[in-house]
Amino acid sequence: MRRTPRTPPSPLPQRHGVDPVRVRLPATGSWGTVRAHLVERLSGAGAGVIDGMFDAGRIVGADGRPVAADAPFVPGMFVWFHRDLPDEVPVPFPVWVVHRDEHIVVADKPHFLATTPRGGHVAETALARLRRELDLPELTAAHRLDRLTAGLVLFTVRPEERGTYQSLFRDRRIRKEYEGVAPYDPGLALPRTVRSRIVKERGVLTAREVPGEPNAVSRVELVEHREGPGGLARYRLTPATGQTHQLRVHLSALGVPILGDPLYPEVAAPVPAGDFRRPLQLLARSLEFTDPVTGAEHRFRSGRVLAAWASYDRWAAGGNDGPSDGQ
Repeated sequence: MRRTPRTPPSPLPQRHGVDPVRVRLPATGSWGTVRAHLVERLSGAGAGVIDGMFDAGRIVGADGRPVAADAPFVPGMFVWFHRDLPDEVPVPFPVWVVHRDEHIVVADKPHFLATTPRGGHVAETALARLRRELDLPELTAAHRLDRLTAGLVLFTVRPEERGTYQSLFRDRRIRKEYEGVAPYDPGLALPRTVRSRIVKERGVLTAREVPGEPNAVSRVELVEHREGPGGLARYRLTPATGQTHQLRVHLSALGVPILGDPLYPEVAAPVPAGDFRRPLQLLARSLEFTDPVTGAEHRFRSGRVLAAWASYDRWAAGGNDGPSDGQ
């Protein structure tokens, strides 16, 4: 049986809590040099940017030494470099640590903060912040929470244990409960379990329901509601599956879209960077599971309050939530 070559450790340290980019050269190819391959592979950056990185010695091999632009292409070779960090508007809300031990960190993240580096959100992410603040450079995320959703996220302290904790989500051995604020519809019969097939196409902002075998299952319950025109309700949402935007799609399909949702039922115009008004009123309220490493029974609960429920007028007027009242 053919063995997969062992990935060597990174010769570069993290920067601002962000790992360097690792590139493994393909096993076959017609490129004459490492530069030729990277220019083609990273075409979005432009040849000038790649050449500048070579000139500055920012692209290194497994020994930590700079790779020359004319170094010959070697199949399977690894190279590392730090990406240029995008200009990011700091998200002015804290990440709260709910639990920390030698195996896991459970964090309560605010709205607007991405879980892990992706696209234009790199250093301003929950993972990068926690690595810096807790001095845990090997911290990794066991799952992801949408940037616009607040609440509990499970991180693993030891890289070798990440797969074990990820299996909790893959095998549905973890109970996740969410809370959402949305319009109240007295004609909507609840509780109910919503089952549908959801697809999310690459490059398309929204997910959509299509005919076919259900792959998304959500339990929707009414917790409480307020009477009167434009009355709101607080819903308990328990997903049995983890499709992209699943809860947002399901509540929108029921006719009660979550307040502050920029995608459902219609895509809203983009807001400027740094606009932290009217956050999506969706919160990952609790996580409950048996620790697969220690056997401990865990039940964690977010301490956040959804702003539209605490003060709808303030939320509607665009008041930012502070650490004590929802963010």
